[in-house]
Amino acid sequence: MEPEAVSTPAITHSDTPIVSESPTAPVVATNNESINTYPSEHIDVVVIGSELEGLYLARAAADEGLKVKVLDPHKAFGGQILQSQMLFLDETRDDQGHLLVQGRVKELFDGFRNAKIRKLPEFTTYMNKLMKDIPIESGIVINEIEQTNTPDHMHKIASIVYSTEQNEKKKITASYWVDNSDYAALISRLDAKRLPGLEKFYGQKEIEYMSAGMMMKFKNVDWKKFNTAFNLLKPEEKSKQFGGGYVSDSFAIGLSGMTKAYHPSNDRVFLRGLNAVHQRDGEVLINALLVYTVDPSKPESIQEAVNLGNKETPLILNHFRKTLPGWEHAELGEFPTYPYVREYNHYEMDYVLKPSDLLSGTMFWDNVSIGGYPLDLQGTSANKWGIEMGRPDKYGMPLRSFLLKNYDNVIAAGKNVGSSAIAYGSTRIQPNTSLAAESIGVILGQLHGKQKLREIKPDEMAKLQQYLAHHYQIKLTGVVGTNKITGWNEEEIRKLDSGEITYPSYIKTRKKPAIK
Repeated sequence: MEPEAVSTPAITHSDTPIVSESPTAPVVATNNESINTYPSEHIDVVVIGSELEGLYLARAAADEGLKVKVLDPHKAFGGQILQSQMLFLDETRDDQGHLLVQGRVKELFDGFRNAKIRKLPEFTTYMNKLMKDIPIESGIVINEIEQTNTPDHMHKIASIVYSTEQNEKKKITASYWVDNSDYAALISRLDAKRLPGLEKFYGQKEIEYMSAGMMMKFKNVDWKKFNTAFNLLKPEEKSKQFGGGYVSDSFAIGLSGMTKAYHPSNDRVFLRGLNAVHQRDGEVLINALLVYTVDPSKPESIQEAVNLGNKETPLILNHFRKTLPGWEHAELGEFPTYPYVREYNHYEMDYVLKPSDLLSGTMFWDNVSIGGYPLDLQGTSANKWGIEMGRPDKYGMPLRSFLLKNYDNVIAAGKNVGSSAIAYGSTRIQPNTSLAAESIGVILGQLHGKQKLREIKPDEMAKLQQYLAHHYQIKLTGVVGTNKITGWNEEEIRKLDSGEITYPSYIKTRKKPAIK
């Protein structure tokens, strides 16, 4: 039976940038109205958007004594975590299995692993605590961006005029502007260079991003029965019935043979292997339902993804009831009202991280994070299952990868990290960019406006990294990552970075150059 169409609230974010949009010219007053008549305030750091990662920058900067404000183009707070309900957290670990998660985000990841933070109200409490005493205005529209040029020929944002949800116009000036949105709400409107995306890797003409995800929530699942029945099977039986995988008292990973047996009702949706978490009390959240060709800068595209995903979920539930032990009486949980956006445009920063940086375990003098995670390119319409392009041990993420090229005072946070589309498979993971954001927030506080981020010299950076280690237990120096491309020549590295070499398959057949 065809499920009833799911009714969901309309998706809105208030400014809808176009990829090729030219920089906004300085404001010219008309009808004797001057922008100076708008209510105006000066803030040290303005954060655009309320994604989790950039909130660590806001929190750290505020704790270090700076005046911080969050302006959110979305009407509802909390982005990927609270609105998309993407409550399955991916940990970062090195080759030895050591946890790489550091800084304030570690509390969240520990809480998730220990089943203390798994349900939406628990995540909401955590994020509200992160935002304590930091003012936020949601549902804003950026009307004007006043840009100036610095003596050294850099662009600089002087002020922004925005409309509140009540349609009141305000002006805000700031020392630094942080793009912490899932569709580059600020950076896409600046004179920023878009880097090639996955469409180049797959040889497509149209721009396409990694698939969005719709979280599936279920209740009344007998997880104990599911876990026990799965683990009583012999390996060959697990493989035959479910396509292998892993089930524990908290998680179910893979089972891709079972998901492959599901035939979607629409070619824009796809059920991949499971990332399932038992949230307690028979409630289960699954990250496995992909929606292709979603453009997060377009509210109508977002709404379409929500409708497609939420229409498919009841059909998937029927499949689970038939194929998974303990799921016979499972029911639908709450539907998310926003998709999990994995990717938007990549813009050029002072340094763009490449696959070779990650796989060589490169550490930088201006490290603000220690990252890790496979180069996991989630599916697109050109390759529905996606592809893994290599598995780094651990690597550094430099401050320069978060500073927008040619701009004096624009910082990227979260998904806006300066990274090639292939390296982004790893750099995008939350602990990597959350730590970077927190480190940058602390550094901004330590500089107290006396010096620009871009002016920090190596010896000064070393002192700041010492401060982070001493006061925040964030270790950014003295870390060594395994170099998995040692001995590779320039041509091999070029092909690795361009995607012509897929590391996992290449390394098995690679012929080492003859020693002369």
